[in-house]
Amino acid sequence: MNDTLTLLMNHRSIRKFKDTPITEEQLHAIISAAQMASTSSNVQAYSVIAATDPGLKKQLAELAGNQAYVEQCPVFLVWCADLYRLKQVTSEPLQGRLTYGDTTENFIVATVDAALAAQNAAIAAESMGLGIVYIGGVRNRIAELSKLLGLPELVYPVFGMCVGVPDQEPGQRPRLPLESVLHLNGYSKEQSVESVKSYDAAMQAYLRERIGGKKDTPWSHLMADRMAEPIRMHMKEFLEGKGFMKR
Repeated sequence: MNDTLTLLMNHRSIRKFKDTPITEEQLHAIISAAQMASTSSNVQAYSVIAATDPGLKKQLAELAGNQAYVEQCPVFLVWCADLYRLKQVTSEPLQGRLTYGDTTENFIVATVDAALAAQNAAIAAESMGLGIVYIGGVRNRIAELSKLLGLPELVYPVFGMCVGVPDQEPGQRPRLPLESVLHLNGYSKEQSVESVKSYDAAMQAYLRERIGGKKDTPWSHLMADRMAEPIRMHMKEFLEGKGFMKR
């Protein structure tokens, strides 16, 4: 183990923050670290909206499912896949050539770029003693949120991220066994599934401790409930309307 591995292995989602503000220097360092993440073909197809205005954060919290910590955290970052910038700056050098910015592949590139940058930012923040939590709820009412932030065509919010000084010490949620996710020289269907049995038991124990025995549903049953729920069925129509995945 080294300091970096220790930091990574101690990650916890933080949902309660102190009133301590995030300085401009800290914010710039976090985003600068994000920019050093790997990016496909150096396209750097993402942008970040840093919401610090209390009124804006209140609106974002409402649109993200009334999650109070979105409003309470000192800085709320909205990570966006962004192909708009590329479209604008390449129009002149392209000189009318056929382009493929609206393909599904470029949608994937932009989404992955945003995710890689965000994870760099998360580690940078945690290295400063700050805490973070990702917020997928920005996609709940994605059209309204995009309008609120003035997001143009070919830009969509992938997720949000609360950043601030932690005001809680939550327990660490167990992850799937290594055997479930690490496959050597090819995918093992049996290995992927069998190791979940021990994880179900681990999650039951974690839940019993976290909420005082009120719930101990196995992970596989929680995932079954999630798979049976029609979550954010508006996404495909919204993304196509934004100019993504036309081909």
